Amino acid sequence: MTAHSDNHNWLEQVKETALEPELPICDPHHHLWDSRTGATQPRYLLHEMMADVGGGHNIRSTVFIECGAMFAKDRPYAFQPVGETEFVKGIAAMSDSGMYGETRIAAGIVGTVDLKIGDVSGAVLDALI
Repeated sequence: MTAHSDNHNWLEQVKETALEPELPICDPHHHLWDSRTGATQPRYLLHEMMADVGGGHNIRSTVFIECGAMFAKDRPYAFQPVGETEFVKGIAAMSDSGMYGETRIAAGIVGTVDLKIGDVSGAVLDALI
């Protein structure tokens, strides 16, 4: 199944040829989200990411960087960002299955913690790990 982003037609206006298609690449910075108001598009998940990495480059893996999406609202404030990491970990597990292609999406995850919360930040970091 190929899903296209909301700006797919705009992106398709220019096609770039991969200069070194055999060169293995780790995309070091991307985001994933669902139902995000105010974003360029409200959804960007595994299917959209796989469509984007399939453009001729040899993207072997990616690193997710926190973006404030999918925080766990039922947890204490300090631990809400853990929900985003769990969300992305689920997408990474889907990718690791190999059912969606060879690229390993979110092979690395950079989460977030509000360091202004003081000593509890250590417990939040442990939960993120």
